[in-house]
Amino acid sequence: MNINKNLLPLINPLSKDNPVIVQVLGICSALAVTAKLEPAVVMTISVTAVLALANVIISLLRNTIPTSIRIIVQLVVVAALVVIVDQVLKAYTYDVSKALSVFIGLIITNCIIMGRLEAFAMSNRPWPAFLDGIGNGLGYGIILIIVAFFRELLGSGTLFGFQVVPQWCYEHGYQNNGMMILPPMALITVACIIWVHRSHNKDLQE
Repeated sequence: MNINKNLLPLINPLSKDNPVIVQVLGICSALAVTAKLEPAVVMTISVTAVLALANVIISLLRNTIPTSIRIIVQLVVVAALVVIVDQVLKAYTYDVSKALSVFIGLIITNCIIMGRLEAFAMSNRPWPAFLDGIGNGLGYGIILIIVAFFRELLGSGTLFGFQVVPQWCYEHGYQNNGMMILPPMALITVACIIWVHRSHNKDLQE
């Protein structure tokens, strides 16, 4: 029981308290970077790393941060981590970094990150804060990856840039659904995920 309780910050954000489909946070980037699977995976790793590390740092500093400037301190910590992530991406995955464009920088103002720093890291010890960061980052990323999977597969016939729809399908009249790579279809796909999630979690229904 104690082990399960200790793991709740890691487990809950994956489904029951998912930041995207339950709390409806981080929707902008979820819509913007999910036309392809690779950028969605990279964004997931980036947000998870930034959130986990920021949670730990803020948790360690929580008793020394003056209340009046806590938001500024949080922003400085997140901004420093985002700069590091951005430079790593440019050094090792430049094409993906270019595809993500400004959205890496916008991690600084991601409401999921700021919300967890304020609501959890400021009042919990480093280890639970770390688990909370990993859990919320992965919970956010799961939705991105699901949306990107269907958008790339149905919109381009590829996954990670590799052709997965057989050529004979095209020869027999199959066509990619160009609408799937448009931003509105990302919103519709997220809405479908929310519908399926709510239908299997009666306690979340109003």
